Amino acid sequence: MTSQPTSSSAMVPTPPPVAAGASAGASGRVGPAAAQGAWFDTAFAGAPLMAILRGMGVERSVRLSETAWDLGIDSVEVPLQTDEDERALRAVVEAANARGKSVGAGTIITPEQVTRAADAGAVYLVSPGLDPVVVRAAQDAGIPILPGVATPSEVQLAVSLGLTWLKAFPATWLGSGWFKHIRGPFPQVTFVATGGLDASNVEEFLDAGVRVAAVGSALEDASQLERLAAVLHARTAAR
Repeated sequence: MTSQPTSSSAMVPTPPPVAAGASAGASGRVGPAAAQGAWFDTAFAGAPLMAILRGMGVERSVRLSETAWDLGIDSVEVPLQTDEDERALRAVVEAANARGKSVGAGTIITPEQVTRAADAGAVYLVSPGLDPVVVRAAQDAGIPILPGVATPSEVQLAVSLGLTWLKAFPATWLGSGWFKHIRGPFPQVTFVATGGLDASNVEEFLDAGVRVAAVGSALEDASQLERLAAVLHARTAAR
């Protein structure tokens, strides 16, 4: 296997300072949506890929997180749906802290999950859809959130909530052309594409204007690892 690249953004970004007149959440993190958008600008500045580790258990999640970090993927998401997922999230957070990496909690669909994810050490949240109640809970807690969108109406609602980073899901169902069209009315929005992506199609979506593409099981495929390494090397060199 070819040598693997390392990312230039090795450390977890520190949440920006609280703006004048704004209040921080209970964790001390900043609440305003604009500042949370700036957090994602920093967190995803290095690598154009992120890893999603859904339902993989503790040991497998930690192992694949290490694979992702060694490859040059700074950010890992662990979906939070079961008690085992929470244990996996805590284990990955512990491993990430030792390497200065960021870990997010995914499939956040209730305000209660916002609290659980924060308690487990997640530094950002990801939702499959757009629920203003969940978005507000995350903002009040000072945790950056990527809600999922699939229509112009959802993007417009997200913008009205002050969000500038969104998750497009499911990406392969939407198609890469969706991103080229959505940039017209919403040039201020930055997208993370998730759902069905691997080494065979991530470049198609990155070329369409996606800032970050998410991969999962591809991290266990040796042949895909080499292709993902090549994508990372080419894209990070061009930034």
